[in-house]
Amino acid sequence: MPAFTRIRIQAAIARTDPARPGRVVVHLVWAGADRGGTYTEGRLTDLSFTRTPAQNGPTAWQPMPLS
Repeated sequence: MPAFTRIRIQAAIARTDPARPGRVVVHLVWAGADRGGTYTEGRLTDLSFTRTPAQNGPTAWQPMPLS
């Protein structure tokens, strides 16, 4: 995997996972610049989060491990 010096988010959307209550999937479209400053556009990544009850305050979203 290349190392990026800069990253920019181009688009993002989060949706609930109907098969798994209390979970969401965030779809990101992003671009990363290599050490020379050239951006690689339109990279796709999905991140999953689960809801965990907090003792004091609102429910917290915790990231799930990448698969």
